[in-house]
Amino acid sequence: MTELRERWARTLRATTGTPDIDPYPYADNLLARWAEPQRRYHTTAHLQAVLDHVDALAEHADDPDLVRLAAWFHDAVYRPDRSENEERSAVLAERALHEAGLARERVDEVARLVRLTTTHDPADGDTNGEALCDADLAILASDAQTYAAYTRAVREEYAFVPDEAFRAGRAAVLGQLLDLPRLFRTPHGVKHWESAARENLGTELDLLQGPQ
Repeated sequence: MTELRERWARTLRATTGTPDIDPYPYADNLLARWAEPQRRYHTTAHLQAVLDHVDALAEHADDPDLVRLAAWFHDAVYRPDRSENEERSAVLAERALHEAGLARERVDEVARLVRLTTTHDPADGDTNGEALCDADLAILASDAQTYAAYTRAVREEYAFVPDEAFRAGRAAVLGQLLDLPRLFRTPHGVKHWESAARENLGTELDLLQGPQ
């Protein structure tokens, strides 16, 4: 948590241009949200992983610090039984970052990026959006053991959904992803993650649709 608090502090100070701002109340509020008990996959571990991937993709982004802020907020509001999480997360980002003194156009960009994680379908040339979406989806390209742990955690988040309904819903999501011309948009993502992610998604889909 200390490392994450300091990462937040550096990013907020860099983006606001106000070195004497107190960033820690914002960090503590966000980290408390990411540690809520209903979360199994969308936890602080996921936040840290996305931030690490954003760092790896920073050269691709037009403004990597704004992408980092969007990563902090992209699942800050998360209730698996609701469908408006991204919108509520974007509104939270707008409110908090305006209060923290971030310029309006930069607040708007962070909120746009958060909303983009609803579809993970950035427009061509949207380098900030490409970096954030690729960072968020990088888990799909994990090794088999990590990917299996990810799918178990997702199932635990949706424990209130009966098995048959979950399998149908998850299969639909996987099918939509596999139908995309590209899962990843950054050169790094295309080179290092695309093939492995498609293999993982295809394997999971086969298991979901196989004999039960």
